[in-house]
Amino acid sequence: MTNQEILQIAMKQSAVDIGCQAEDFCRGENKVVIYQKRAAARNNFGGFSHFCSLISYGNNTVASVDERIVHAVVDYVRQVPFYRCFETPYSRGLANILLPYGMEIGLAREGFLPDLDILRPLSCSYPVKILTPSEFAHFYTDPWTRNALRRDYRHLDVLAVGAYDGSRLIGLAGCSADCAVMWQIGIDVLPDYRKQGVASALTSTLACEVLKQDKIPYYCCVWANIPSARNAMRSGFRPAWVEMTAESIKPDM
Repeated sequence: MTNQEILQIAMKQSAVDIGCQAEDFCRGENKVVIYQKRAAARNNFGGFSHFCSLISYGNNTVASVDERIVHAVVDYVRQVPFYRCFETPYSRGLANILLPYGMEIGLAREGFLPDLDILRPLSCSYPVKILTPSEFAHFYTDPWTRNALRRDYRHLDVLAVGAYDGSRLIGLAGCSADCAVMWQIGIDVLPDYRKQGVASALTSTLACEVLKQDKIPYYCCVWANIPSARNAMRSGFRPAWVEMTAESIKPDM
């Protein structure tokens, strides 16, 4: 498998996720499609919005939307360069389209894919261990493992790597089988053990293990999470796409 093949597989999966064609991500102009539900879509922390989702692989922006807003979103994406679709103040135009339908801009994050030219298991000062679901099952009750393990979708968690200080778990990277071809990696490290190479050791080791399973590891974080993005880069991942979805407006607390 090559980096280009991994990218093509990721594009095909994104196309399944939002109901477009993989080649749509390679066009020179932005594109809007009406959302079509597909059984093989990625379980992306509850799934992509059926009402409005935007994805870009750096060539253009593809918007998958409810048919009620298709014309308004077409006008929106035609007015700005593809990368501006995700930025304030330009995204306010999209927010204004969503508002009458009780929707707002929700999840926005960056996706990373492994760079096979540099990916390798890194080391740290603590021993690491590959864990099966039965071996990490009792860690779901630890509040600090919320990124590594998906409590609401634990049936998708398939593999993990832990770092230990003696018998104490001090870092955990886990991956969820979000779809048939791609497994997502999440990472948590206890505060006292951060900035010691633990996160990158666990993330890179797990990524290599995922590849051994003939699956593609991927990594996501919100744009403002600089430490997480740096960990992805140190661990052998490179930026591949950005995505943004709509969600129902939450009532004021």
